[in-house]
Amino acid sequence: QVQLVESGGGSVQPGSSLTLSCKPSGRIYSINSMGWYRQPPGAQRELVATITSGGHINLADSVEGRFTISQDTSKDTVYLHMTKLKPEDTAVYYCNLNSYTGARGHLELWGQGTLVTVSS
Repeated sequence: QVQLVESGGGSVQPGSSLTLSCKPSGRIYSINSMGWYRQPPGAQRELVATITSGGHINLADSVEGRFTISQDTSKDTVYLHMTKLKPEDTAVYYCNLNSYTGARGHLELWGQGTLVTVSS
């Protein structure tokens, strides 16, 4: 079973930067999109950013101007570059992948989550 492997979380001070990365543990064909969601303490999971295989980006208003998403399609890796971090960015960040093939149908994978804590 292919899994998403996330890395880059940690504890930082407000105003700091972090970069998260995520890639599948095995080969996934026909990836349509990858992205990041987050779940703050006591809240529901929410979209942070997604990027399609063609490079179309969807970014949450709350992170506009501070976070960017990028990908290396040769490595099936997606990155979330986070700058000017705020305490309200504290959350478990989850990687997401969507793939479709005619033979398999739709496949959606979620990572196990990586904790980002922003605190002084």
